[in-house]
Amino acid sequence: MAETKLRSYLAYLLTEAEREVNRGLAEELAAEGTTVDQWRILQALSDGHGHSMGDLAAAVLMPHPTLTKAVDRLVDDALVYRRQDDTDRRRVAVFLSDRGQALVQRLDRRVEEHHRTVEAAYGTQRTERLMRELARLVASLD
Repeated sequence: MAETKLRSYLAYLLTEAEREVNRGLAEELAAEGTTVDQWRILQALSDGHGHSMGDLAAAVLMPHPTLTKAVDRLVDDALVYRRQDDTDRRRVAVFLSDRGQALVQRLDRRVEEHHRTVEAAYGTQRTERLMRELARLVASLD
């Protein structure tokens, strides 16, 4: 497709960059049978704390219905489990299983490899600066 005015918009360029970065990440994660969305969920749960679906949806940037389906699949694969909160019986939290923890360790290596690939293509300092600048952009718009 010919160059369009779309590339003059920040929102478009961010989406284009996100798709390209995630394409490479998806290839790395596919070797473990995992998607980018699943990796984000597993990574968010790797802190060892149970998270409510609402908190998890916010953390992994997914709409609640999409997250529910993804978590259901992860439960079916015995990578995560749901448990009633000890302090608030109305709250259900999602936890990473032992099997999920082992997968996260393998995925971490693949994600690090992908990050090194990005750094090799874009430059380590530029990559670090871009990450800092994007974090500042998010914070300033929040």
